[in-house]
Amino acid sequence: MTAASKIDVTLATICAPSEDVVAREIEGDIVIVPLVAGIGDADDELFTLNDTGKAIWKQLDGERTLGDVAKVLAQEFEAPLAELQADVLGFAGEMTTRRILAARG
Repeated sequence: MTAASKIDVTLATICAPSEDVVAREIEGDIVIVPLVAGIGDADDELFTLNDTGKAIWKQLDGERTLGDVAKVLAQEFEAPLAELQADVLGFAGEMTTRRILAARG
């Protein structure tokens, strides 16, 4: 699979961090380090998540669907569910395409 391959994710998809990356929280930031070549962009070796990405990443346990993750975050942040669903799907789609997340379902 190339980095340009698009993986379809839906609210029924279950995602978890890929076995090909290590993520650590450092001074409030989540830093993702690829363990194999070909992860993400050729220009970037490390990834740092913004606040939205961090909130989503922390919910991706390999058991919850993306729909469940959106519901949890909508309650936590008192935000519209549709907005969170779009954010979660966008994040998961991008991260699975980059092979930072593994998706099933």
